[in-house]
Amino acid sequence: MKYRHAFALLALLVVGCADIDDSYEPASFQRNGNSLVMTGVIDSNIVTTLEAALATHPDVHLIVLQNVEGSIDDEANLEAARIVRQYDLDTHVPADGMIASGGTDFFLAGVERTIEAGALIGVHAWGGDDIADAAALPDSHPEHQPYLRYYQDMGIPQSFYWYTLDAAPSEDIHWMTQAEISRFQLTTD
Repeated sequence: MKYRHAFALLALLVVGCADIDDSYEPASFQRNGNSLVMTGVIDSNIVTTLEAALATHPDVHLIVLQNVEGSIDDEANLEAARIVRQYDLDTHVPADGMIASGGTDFFLAGVERTIEAGALIGVHAWGGDDIADAAALPDSHPEHQPYLRYYQDMGIPQSFYWYTLDAAPSEDIHWMTQAEISRFQLTTD
């Protein structure tokens, strides 16, 4: 388990870098029964990738987030997540799964959301472009609004957004406890 945490942190730190190169594995979806298994980094192609998967497999009802380290395009991530909700899809993280940063945001789009014991759920302050760490922005800054609206639309307390900013700086990660997952209503079960 110690090595899994170390690997997940390393992957997140690589993804979180503003200078990311093309060596990341873009998010993809593979069919498994009535579900799509999602792995990789959410990038600017996520909307097209998700829509193609749903067009090819219109009978799926669940997205299993196996290993989604984060996103390098938050706007595309939130747009794709809203498609998940539009299609009334559920989301699930298996016991050996890991989601972090934008992967956690994507997970929250599920109508029904489940997390198995042992799964890793990571959060941190976002950063990018000219903003090194969103926790340093005033609460009234307009850059917070897309995330606050998204959480509200997904039925997640807006306090979760502020919690993520305080949980860890943008270049680090906080692995949520079961108590934190329950407190912020990440699951619907």
